[in-house]
Amino acid sequence: MNPAKRIIVNTTAQYTKAIINICLSLYSTRLVLEALDVRDYGIYSVVAGIIGILGYLTNSLVVTTQRYLSYYYGSGDSIYVKKVFANSMLIHIIISIVFCILFLSLKPFLIDSFLNIDHERIVAAGYVYIITVGMLMITLITTPFKALLIARENIVYISAIEIFDGILKLALAITLMAIGLDKLIFYSIGIFVVLAVNFTLYAAYCMIKYEESHITFKNNPFDKKCMGQIIGFAGWTTFGMLAGMCQTQGTAIVLNKFFGTVMNAAFGIASQVNGAVRFVSTSVLNAMNPQIMKAEGAGDRQSMLRLAGKESKFSTALMMIISIPIIAEAPAILAFWLKEVPPHTVLFCRALMIAFIVDQLTLGLHAANQATGKIRCYSILTTVPKIMIIPVMWIVFTNDYPVSIAMYCYVGIELLVSLFRIPYMKISAGLNVHYYIKTVILPLAPLCIIMCLASMTLMKVMNFNFSFVVSSICSAIIGVITMWMTTLDQKEREFARNIIKSHLPNGNRHK
Repeated sequence: MNPAKRIIVNTTAQYTKAIINICLSLYSTRLVLEALDVRDYGIYSVVAGIIGILGYLTNSLVVTTQRYLSYYYGSGDSIYVKKVFANSMLIHIIISIVFCILFLSLKPFLIDSFLNIDHERIVAAGYVYIITVGMLMITLITTPFKALLIARENIVYISAIEIFDGILKLALAITLMAIGLDKLIFYSIGIFVVLAVNFTLYAAYCMIKYEESHITFKNNPFDKKCMGQIIGFAGWTTFGMLAGMCQTQGTAIVLNKFFGTVMNAAFGIASQVNGAVRFVSTSVLNAMNPQIMKAEGAGDRQSMLRLAGKESKFSTALMMIISIPIIAEAPAILAFWLKEVPPHTVLFCRALMIAFIVDQLTLGLHAANQATGKIRCYSILTTVPKIMIIPVMWIVFTNDYPVSIAMYCYVGIELLVSLFRIPYMKISAGLNVHYYIKTVILPLAPLCIIMCLASMTLMKVMNFNFSFVVSSICSAIIGVITMWMTTLDQKEREFARNIIKSHLPNGNRHK
């Protein structure tokens, strides 16, 4: 399969998975919130959030392993590919053991003293904490196998597992409604079991399908130089991902300190909604990032930068089509979805989705920077502004300003960091700034304006039961038409037509 068709197939698989998982996830969250109540859901969000900080390490390790695997696939060095996988697996096992010991030793301080948890739920929160540490270990050990699948561009299998993951979590949520045990502890154990099943499916498939996942100790596959490369790249990638930690888990902790677990429930629900629509970015990223890495590995810098621009453009456009109708209809959607909507949930949902959209404007340049491997200065310069959200929010709440002011700062910092990537990549990788703005940023402006106007107009005009469904669908259709007419250039439209024709019955008859 040629690279262009593979991108289409992988993106389609990701979208199919995401649409199914959005439906499963949103309904599961409603059942879980109803079964646990707002207080226990808030406890799970903040406790899991503490361990979730290390989830950013997991993400950085996925990116690192996938980057090196794809890079050396592109350069044709199959021997070094095996070495990368073996050394990556060793690193993940060591890290999982180290962090397990570290977090278990911190449990008395975090649960008993630091977090604002009701006294009668301290014991349950402690059990949730221990179980979540186990989740972290499983997730870390799963990482090399998932990275191998992404590098191999086998997104279809990843999508199938993630759909199965959504089905298992829905079954868990339904079971949660009926059991008489402590629901918070039972839910945590259930999520742990789901992650263990995921690990088994990833590992078994890779061991059967891909030879590079077979680690043989006969020839000593472990290499200090290779391990140093992986650790160095992962270290700076992790440092960069601290920004994401501060914006999500750091925000959750600050909200907990000032407002308690009910506010954490609101932020947790907003994060759930934002995570459900982030599939747009993830689908484009998983489909295109291996191609970006391989282009750089093959020494084709200009092709790599063009692909990075297309990744930014497509992910932002598709994110707008999905998110803008949800942002407009957030109050109605949340009221329909949840029996009890915690205060500020609408504000958090809108802020997180807007922040994510502005990040997409230059998301491809982030992937391009990873492809070049020059990430030290980039990580420092893009991380420091994002870390500042924590003291900024602390000052805002200490001076009794409303929560909305803190969220404006959240979005503003995200926008500044996103735009900063453009001049940085000009200096470090030779990006043509004028071409990037002309072909990526400017074509997105009409789409944003028309979709905002359409969503607001339809929301005001339609006033009947479940009108948010009709208005959201109509807005999305308007967005797709606008994207086709104004966002895509002639070559991109022609490429899309050819792909569609090739998949129609008798599409190749006259070739």
